[in-house]
Amino acid sequence: MDSQQSRVLVQLRDLILKGAFEPGERLAEIPLADKLGASRTPVRLALASLEHEGLIESLASGGYQMRRFTPQEISDAISLRGVIEGFAARLIAESRAPRQLLRELHDCLDEGDKVIGKPQMEIDDYAAYVEMNDRFHRLIMEGCGNTAVQRVMTSLDGQPFASPSAMLPMQSSMEEGHHWMQVAHRNHHAMVQAIERGQGSRAQALGEEHVEIARMNLDYALERPELAAQLMPSMRLVARTRTVG
Repeated sequence: MDSQQSRVLVQLRDLILKGAFEPGERLAEIPLADKLGASRTPVRLALASLEHEGLIESLASGGYQMRRFTPQEISDAISLRGVIEGFAARLIAESRAPRQLLRELHDCLDEGDKVIGKPQMEIDDYAAYVEMNDRFHRLIMEGCGNTAVQRVMTSLDGQPFASPSAMLPMQSSMEEGHHWMQVAHRNHHAMVQAIERGQGSRAQALGEEHVEIARMNLDYALERPELAAQLMPSMRLVARTRTVG
């Protein structure tokens, strides 16, 4: 994924999280490209990625529209991702990870360190972190060598906000989001350390704990109905009933 596509994908996700589109609203390439100051190609590719993530859906007439989803769908997907990725990390740790895999994981750690180590993150930095994060989690899944687990994860990626980078920090400021990215990346370091040391149980526990930042972001919105209405218009009614706690 090139840098412009990554930037557009981050921007579109951010708009979705902030409630810029109503459920059922059509998402057209040209207006979105104009809004983001981008060409149509990265917008088209980003929309395809968002469909894969379950955030939007294709129309029979062509193009895409916002889909409706509930907090329970998101919470269930987050929980399952943690179980699957934790198990995948355990398999790698207990089978002694190949040197090439470890090198690639450390490359991800180094890239992430450079991004989150900046005093202030801009949109391009968020895009770079998303690319690194997606690659890190993909390496874990590919490295586990279990095709059944990989098939389940492929299916899960199509659920709303279930993919590794789908739920950006929904905090009150970029600074707070930056902080939670630092927390998440420290968890990446701990996972790789557990894998290198052959600590299967620890690697699994860290994988399951890692998704709690996404759950925290979900709860952050649900505990504040007025914020949930701004961030996720498709959650307006369910946020009031606190279907996820």
